[in-house]
Amino acid sequence: MVNPYPQVYFGDRIVDARAASVGVASSAVLYGLSVYTVFPVHVDGSARTAFRLDDHFRRLEESCKIIGIDRFAAEWDFARFRTAIIDLVAANAPTEDVFVRATVHVVESIPGTRVRGCAIQVSIFVYDAVPIVPQDGMRLKSSPWRRIPDNAIPSRAKVNGAYVNSVLAKQDAIDSGYDDCIFLDGNGHVCELSAANIFLVRNGTLITPDVSCDILDGINRRTILTLAAEDGIPIVERTIDLTEVYIADEVFVTGTSSGISPVTEVDGRLIATGHPGPLTQSLRKRRTAALHTDTHHNWLTPLT
Repeated sequence: MVNPYPQVYFGDRIVDARAASVGVASSAVLYGLSVYTVFPVHVDGSARTAFRLDDHFRRLEESCKIIGIDRFAAEWDFARFRTAIIDLVAANAPTEDVFVRATVHVVESIPGTRVRGCAIQVSIFVYDAVPIVPQDGMRLKSSPWRRIPDNAIPSRAKVNGAYVNSVLAKQDAIDSGYDDCIFLDGNGHVCELSAANIFLVRNGTLITPDVSCDILDGINRRTILTLAAEDGIPIVERTIDLTEVYIADEVFVTGTSSGISPVTEVDGRLIATGHPGPLTQSLRKRRTAALHTDTHHNWLTPLT
């Protein structure tokens, strides 16, 4: 279990983590009506940089807009968000890389199933940058639970309540002896993992489900597509059948909390040789460099 650092942002100020809570009668608790984002912060002595912070703020804005949480745009802008992150990281003074999770909660008490005009509260906390999946090779299981379609709960919005879907699928995979699941849509096409996007390599081409395939349009997914394009790797975004995963030359997943993790087995079938592939390893090195050094001037935000 990874515990948050002791200081959190809540109620327009930094407080002890034990003092940050939302009411049991709030929409956040009753309906899971919150949206969130998670991003890494690189720590190098006294220097701290957040990865693609403006994109993560924009995703919070977009998630709120999709769900109808209208108070966030009225009360928050990027400058306020960045200042809160700077103050929070400074208050916790991490000595190693961390993740930061920012959430917009709808805290109106017993409002019924509605959202517009409802009061919100923003919480932000810091925790150790520990990957949620194995980094040396994952074993995946296709899930009997189907991915929630975008026209039921929007895939582009990171809605807390929607992650019950992910819990059901991942727990099934864990109970079956695997590390994580592969979600399929209602037609049996590949979507993503419980909390990561998926990529295949076939004949030197990088293939991934497109954004209309009931997936999260992940910021790390976009990062991989950018890095691959810079390296001249052919890229195809399209629907993928599960059987195509079985015969891929390489499979890997990516996300803030997953990094880039190679997949070595799916449904009891080895992926190629059962070892991480060269393209996976190359992109992992490129992503690590982008997280830690100024290889892309618009991706790192100094927290000073």
